[in-house]
Amino acid sequence: MKYSYDKCYSYFWLKYAKVLCLKSIFFLLIFSCESAEPQNIRTNTRSTEDFRLRKNTAASQTQKYLYLLRDKKVGVVGNQTSLVGDAHLVDTLIASGIGVVRVFSPEHGFRGDADAGEHVGNQNDKKTGLPIVSLYGKNKKPYAEQLEDLDVLVFDIQDVGVRFYTYISTLHYVMEACAESELPLIILDRPNPNGHYVDGPVLDVNFKSFVGMHPVPIVHGMTIGEYGKMINGERWLKNGIQCDLNVIECQSYVHQDKWELTVPPSPNLRSSFAISLYPSLCLLEATAVTVGRGTEGPFERFGHPDFPDTLNFSFVPEPNFGAKHPKLQGQLCYGIDLTLDSNYKDMRALDLSFLIDAFSFMKGDLFRGKSKRMFFLLCGSDQLLQQLKKGMTADQIRQSWLEDLTAFLLVREKYIIYD
Repeated sequence: MKYSYDKCYSYFWLKYAKVLCLKSIFFLLIFSCESAEPQNIRTNTRSTEDFRLRKNTAASQTQKYLYLLRDKKVGVVGNQTSLVGDAHLVDTLIASGIGVVRVFSPEHGFRGDADAGEHVGNQNDKKTGLPIVSLYGKNKKPYAEQLEDLDVLVFDIQDVGVRFYTYISTLHYVMEACAESELPLIILDRPNPNGHYVDGPVLDVNFKSFVGMHPVPIVHGMTIGEYGKMINGERWLKNGIQCDLNVIECQSYVHQDKWELTVPPSPNLRSSFAISLYPSLCLLEATAVTVGRGTEGPFERFGHPDFPDTLNFSFVPEPNFGAKHPKLQGQLCYGIDLTLDSNYKDMRALDLSFLIDAFSFMKGDLFRGKSKRMFFLLCGSDQLLQQLKKGMTADQIRQSWLEDLTAFLLVREKYIIYD
């Protein structure tokens, strides 16, 4: 079985017509196809250019937004990635004399130490004493009374550019609550580590959920600031309302820049490698197959006890940080260690081979009694499972996305800040 796929570097040209210009142009899509504690992410390189880019996040450019917060009651939507240099944004604002009143946190909590899907309740921040309102669980959207004493809300969370990564769903509900309360929202933008390509099936709105709220592909190729502009501009908020939105831009960033995170955006995305593989491997999360939660390499491997033992790689998921009750806990799983193939370090497309191979290894029964519903929600439709059952190749499946991808690119183009 070969796991180094030349298809990961193939190119697809998408041609579309611009109605206003009546002129055909080509749009290039580049389709070349979460250890220990989470404080520092594992990376292989730390170049001068990467460091320069990290210094130029919107949050680091305090001169661009502190004046907007002076003498105001401020709320912050943030987590462990909300950094200004090595200091947390909340600490920086307080040290700068800004009146921070309340903090809101997304999935995984304010300090980023909760498992995926784990209930996170309201609490107080131990360092500052500020009340923290959880926006994950039943209260995904701030209540009006949680906003009524605020003058402005600041959103600063590192995203990874994937439709089912729930920070953009949190953004949607925050924007909606702000619009309803007539509260201005400031997004401090951050580069997207998967911002250099667009790929995957576009969500069918019949499969809308918290892991997919908008008609976008799995990899949308936008920063969280650009995405916020799109939510507003396309009137995706309830009843078509719009938020008073101000995006503070990154400096000296373009989408093709390599962006390696220094802090894991969630407990099981612990390396740049895992972040790169996440869009492709996460589809397996809704199946009986494990993607390595409960090991030292989550989202860097996948496997199952019923995979062939001839694969020459095995692992046993056990409880650890970020995986208190991992799938297939204590069971010997045979599988694939993706770190052994350097081609996966620079993903430029969704790699469907993982899903196709898992389907084959499981003899067509990916779910083993599990509900298929979450798989459909992650995919954004039920079409992909049907395509697997028909034995379609990766290229054939990809071809079925192109028309919707072309239409999405036309929408996306209106909101791009960084060329």
